[in-house]
This record gives sequence, C-alpha cells and structure tokens, in this order.
Amino acid sequence: MSDIEWGLLFDPELAINSLPYVLEGIWLTLLISMGSMLAGLVIGFFMALARTSKQPLLHLPARLYISFMRGVPILVILFLLYFALPVIGLEFTALQAALIGFTINSAAYIAEVFRSALASVDKGQWESSTALGLSYWQTMRRIILPQSVRIAVPPLSNVYLDLIKASSLAAMITVPEIFQKARIVGAREYDLLTLLILVALIYWAICTVMTVLQNYLEKRYAEYL
Repeated sequence: MSDIEWGLLFDPELAINSLPYVLEGIWLTLLISMGSMLAGLVIGFFMALARTSKQPLLHLPARLYISFMRGVPILVILFLLYFALPVIGLEFTALQAALIGFTINSAAYIAEVFRSALASVDKGQWESSTALGLSYWQTMRRIILPQSVRIAVPPLSNVYLDLIKASSLAAMITVPEIFQKARIVGAREYDLLTLLILVALIYWAICTVMTVLQNYLEKRYAEYL
C-alpha cells in the first residue's frame, strides 16, 4: 500500500480549485432533472390513465409507448433528438433535446408508478363513489388520488434520483452541466480521475439532500393514515 501514488488517483488541490467552475453547471443539472420530472409527472399521469383504460385506442398506444421508452437507452433517445431529427427539419438546442429526452423517458416510468399506485386503491371505493353519485374525475380527485399519491411518493422519489444521476448523459450532447464541466477540466489538466471523484461527491451530496426531502414527504403523508 505504501507504494501507491495517491496523488495520481486524487489531487485535492485540483479538486478544490476546480469546484467553483464545476458547480457552475449545477443549475443545468437541476433544471434538466426537475423540469423533466415535473413534465414527466403530467404526461405519466395521463399515460397511466390511458394504460388502465378499457378502450383499445387508449391503452394499446400507451402500452407501446411505455414499452418502447423503458426498453431504449436514454442516451440513444438523446442522440436521436439532437443528431437525427435535424435531418427531417426538426432542430433542437442541446438543452432542449435533453429536456425533451428525459421528459418522455421518465414519463414512461412515472406512468407505471401511477398505474400501480392507482391499482392499489381498493375497488370498493370506486363502487362507493359511484353509488354516491360522484363523477369519474370527482372520485379521482377527492378519493383515489390522495391515497395513491401517498403510495407513489417513494417510487417517484427514486425516479427523480435516477433522473439527477442520468442527467450527466446530457454531457454527451454538449450540455454544460456538472459532468461536462468536469470533463473539460479533466482534459485540460490531464487528470480525469480527480474530476470524476469530485463529480461523484457532488452527485452524492445532491442525492442525499433529495433523500432527506423524500423522507420528509413520506412522514407528512403518513400523518394522514
């Protein structure tokens, strides 16, 4: 162990000096992850309703969409949006392509979370609501959603944590987020290992904060049990 040159693995001075520059990309990391999550929640919710619909024109396209998005690597989707679509006249900036790509990809996973959460609510509550004369949307808003959201919080939080980490792939289409900033410094200083470790610590810190928020939300919803 004494023969290991630790300075070749991690250079603390370089990490400290590079930290302000790397952190300049944190707002894009959070923008991509938060923006994609919020948009994905909306799309995923309606996709879940379509997925559980008895109408073939609704549930068949929804199942196909979910299957495709869950079965294709997000990096391939980003490349198609950024490099392939301009061939047919649709051109996006790198940030736009990242937001669209992560949104449509996360929506598929969110749809399955909502579908399972909605299915976990006892069917008798639907029947009771119908007997009381409540419409579908009244039942959904007042009875089903409050219960299913509580159930969905933990898996949705995991989807968001995965989004934060996956946002590093936006660097592959030149979005200057945390990972891209670290790659630039690593290439310039010929020390990619130090920057990779620095980035790992930054992502760990972000995800730790989000985990604390997740635990807080779970406790809040548990109070209504």
